[in-house]
Formats: sequence, C-alpha cells, structure tokens
Amino acid sequence: MVHPAMLYEKLDKGNVHCFLCAHQCRIAPSKYGVCGVRQNLHGDLYTYAYGRVVAGNIDPVEKKPLFHLLPGSKAFSVATVGCNFACGFCQNWRISQAREASQFDPGSQAMTPEEIVEHAKLSGCQSIAYTYTEPTIFFEYAFETAKLARQEGIYNIFVTNGFMTPEALTMIHPYLDAANVDLKSFSDTTYRTVCKGRLQPVLDTIRRLHDLNIWAEVTTLVVPGQNDSPEELEKIASFIATVGVEIPWHVSRFHPDYRYLNVGATPVEKLREAAAIGKKAGLRYVYRGNVDEEENTYCHVCDELLIRRCIYRVLENRLDKNRCPRCDTVLDGLILAGHPGYLAI
Repeated sequence: MVHPAMLYEKLDKGNVHCFLCAHQCRIAPSKYGVCGVRQNLHGDLYTYAYGRVVAGNIDPVEKKPLFHLLPGSKAFSVATVGCNFACGFCQNWRISQAREASQFDPGSQAMTPEEIVEHAKLSGCQSIAYTYTEPTIFFEYAFETAKLARQEGIYNIFVTNGFMTPEALTMIHPYLDAANVDLKSFSDTTYRTVCKGRLQPVLDTIRRLHDLNIWAEVTTLVVPGQNDSPEELEKIASFIATVGVEIPWHVSRFHPDYRYLNVGATPVEKLREAAAIGKKAGLRYVYRGNVDEEENTYCHVCDELLIRRCIYRVLENRLDKNRCPRCDTVLDGLILAGHPGYLAI
C-alpha cells in the first residue's frame, strides 16, 4: 500500500530530502531512496512499507533479544520488507533486502495498525516488536501502531540497526518503550563496506535512547575474522559502558548465511572471551546468544541468581517483584508489568 511518508522536505526541481534515516537521501522524481521502499512521486515522498505485514509472529520477548523487559512475556512481532543496510551476513535477507514496490513479497498480509494491536491483545502479548527487518524503514506504519498500542497499555519495541536520525527518534519517543540496537562493529570501514552505512549515527542513537530514558539493550553478532578481535570487542564494550553500565550486551553466535556462507560459525569460546571483555569493561549484564546454554541474569551487587533462561525460555524467575531476594537491589530494566514507561533504576 502506498502511503504518504513522514520526515522529509521538498527541494527544488521536484526533488525531496528524506531525513528519516542517517542516509539523508536526496531523491529525484520517480526514484527511490537507499531503502528501496520510499519513492518520490511528483515531488512528494511516499512509502510502500505500510499496511502489509511480511512476517508476523508471537515470540518470547527474550528472542528480540530483550532480557530486561517483562521477562517471560510474549511480544507480537511484525515486519514489512526493506532495510537501509545491506549486510552480507543478514539472517533475514529474504525480506530485508527486497527492493522497490515491484519486488514486494506477494504473500504479505494486509493488516491495519488497529488489527495489529487487536492481534496483540487477543494473543496475550504485553508488547509489540517492530523487528525482523528494520523498523525505521516502516516508520509510518510502526508510528501509527505504537500510538494505538500505548492507549491499550501495550509496550512498543524497536529491534533496530540504529541508523536513524534524531528527528525520527524524537518523533517516536513518546510511544517507544524499549529498543535492541545491533552494534555490528566498532569500525566505520566495516560499516561502510559490509553494511553500506556508517558507525557514528548508530553510536549516537544508542546514546540518545539512553538520554531519552528508552530502555536499550545492545547486540553484537560476533562474525569470525570481521569483528571478533579482542581490540574491537574491547572498544564496543567500553563504548557501551561509557553510555551506561546497566545496558545489557548480547554477544551472539554467527552462523553461515546469505553472502557469508564460507565463514564458519563463531566458536563458543570466542563468545566466552567477548563476555569476559564486557564484564572487565564494567558492564553489569553480558549474555551469550544463539548457543544452547543458559543465559542467566545475576544481581550485579551480590551475584545472586535472579533469572534462569535457556533458548528464549525463562526457566526460573527469583525476583521479589523487581528486586534481588538476597540484597534488595533493583534489577535494571522494564521488569514489572504496568504503565508503559515504568523504569526500574
């Protein structure tokens, strides 16, 4: 469905400037932006990423991954096609790398924002996750849905590459409760050559989320030979710690996919090394993802086991409300159900 776009300005000669994401595309008449889903039609910008869900599932919120948002709850997860990156290791490339309206998946399902919220309510989901592809690309769709979800007391989550503008984040801020940001590397060269983006806007988004009191967790897919050196992992961990030591860091195992079929899966020992680096940097919570082992949460003060989980399932929650049962320390995050925006600090 073609839909009027937000966050753009008209230029001369029928051109438009899109400032939804950090590409800041200048788009000539009839042309598309880098994302492939926003088109200049006669001097106005329109999006095709509205009203059709290419993926819709009920997921554990831990699958996003978000470990400090309503542990054990369900998230109604939705996506449209498209992305503003072109990562060669993308695990959802079949939908994220679709380009232009003519290539959109004909199997997508028409669904209004009202219907998304209703599906979430009927399925007992406490949150809606805009995920799988890049929610910035279907911003108008997510924005309208998030406003309705907030009215129903449902949390809103972005699972994002973080390559958005301050204007986009400011606009969604009143309705966005949490985000997991993929920090894919700490090398601008890697971002430019592998992802077709840039590093600094992602770092800025992580800082801005924290400043706006939107609960943030960070994921790094550890790709052998690309971002797995101790030096780069130390830079990532140190950056996160400078923003907030309470931000959870998920170091996830890569498996061969898309254009990286000749790269082997990440050794589990490398993930253990990354986790140790995160703890040494002062991060309170570091998790090893995409491995068949427990990813538990411990009190950062007394090291008491608080939440046991394995493969996205909460096996045991020992919190006394949102507090450590031994020392009464509050666990960082959006732990308790209630009015969206509640933050345990």
